[in-house]
Amino acid sequence: MKNIINYEESLNILNNIFLEEKIKEKLFLTNALGRILSDDIIANENSPAFITSGMDGYAIKSEDQKLNTIKIIDKNPAGSVTESKVENGSCIKTFTGSLMPEGADTLIPIENVEVVGDCIKIVQEVSKGFAVRDIGENYKENEILIKKGTLIGFAEIGVMASLNISQVSVYSQVVVSIASTGSEILDIGEVQTNKSQIRSSNHLTVEVLAKKAGAKTIQMGTIKDDMDSITQMMKTALDNSDIVVTTGGVSKGDYDFVQDVVKEKLGAEVLFHGVNIKPGGPILIAKKDNKLIISLPGFAYSSTVCAILYLLPMIYKYEGSKKELPIVKARINQNFPVKIKKTVFTACNVKYENGEYNIDFEGKKQGTSAILTNLLGSPALLIQDKDSEDIKAGDLVDILLLNELN
Repeated sequence: MKNIINYEESLNILNNIFLEEKIKEKLFLTNALGRILSDDIIANENSPAFITSGMDGYAIKSEDQKLNTIKIIDKNPAGSVTESKVENGSCIKTFTGSLMPEGADTLIPIENVEVVGDCIKIVQEVSKGFAVRDIGENYKENEILIKKGTLIGFAEIGVMASLNISQVSVYSQVVVSIASTGSEILDIGEVQTNKSQIRSSNHLTVEVLAKKAGAKTIQMGTIKDDMDSITQMMKTALDNSDIVVTTGGVSKGDYDFVQDVVKEKLGAEVLFHGVNIKPGGPILIAKKDNKLIISLPGFAYSSTVCAILYLLPMIYKYEGSKKELPIVKARINQNFPVKIKKTVFTACNVKYENGEYNIDFEGKKQGTSAILTNLLGSPALLIQDKDSEDIKAGDLVDILLLNELN
């Protein structure tokens, strides 16, 4: 395969391609959970807008804590405004969330006082300003509270609700169409008619990865190795989606028609075909107008790993989010020599122990790029750069946490 590029180069190409911003839509606040914010959320007022009490207690002048007793002159429930003022020697019983009465600079908690008739006796002093919430303590007017591109979670919804936002603008979901190609593959439910046929899992694995990343999916199923069938599927998928993902048919075999369809029938701009990685070297990515075609290898492990490495970041890019693949440092428990001058992604087990991630390879099988069961359990991918040296037991290495994908 000509013009094979390095992994880093393939990422740079994808990072630098221009994709038009997705259209926006407005959703009721709680329906926006898990979507990507399309506009900054800016505070339209100070919070709190007035000086308020942070707990139940008595509003006092701090200096009065030296007095034997302080007279209670009023009550100040939350939601009401008291006209009484705190003078020296007086206090007002004040509740959580109430406006601090005029003249008071400190809130002495209920548990710090003893009530004697219509007076309080302070049994434990507090610092000046204790339990008093200043104007803008939570946020200030015109402050950007949530930036566009943020994945909306429970905290974002809570903050927007506090701003009286009932509808929020989000990016429309990325639409991904998925198909597996190959005359030898069977979809779920199809009956095997000869022993050379195999069950396809690729199109379904890729579908759930795309859904997990927040995309809408169109399942195109399994397509036979036929130029016309693949061409028609691709055209239909491009008409209805932002990203088209295929598995199989990107190598140099006599029946690997996907690359021919992409390059000749569709006239797409090939961004690259062939990356110096293991697994997944034959991967092809092309651009047609504002849409992407991602053609993955046919082996199950290869297609899954490449979908994680290439499809997920492209979904993030389309949806305008700040999400990234979860790559962290981990400590390896054994020697791991370099076997090939490629960027290699090897399945491993990961645990978080004693404040760090630790990886091992117990139960992981050696073999072809078809062993999808290596991704069961608590999986991660050990990342070895093409120029890396032999790894020694106890070294810190880069891993991609597969159970933390989003």
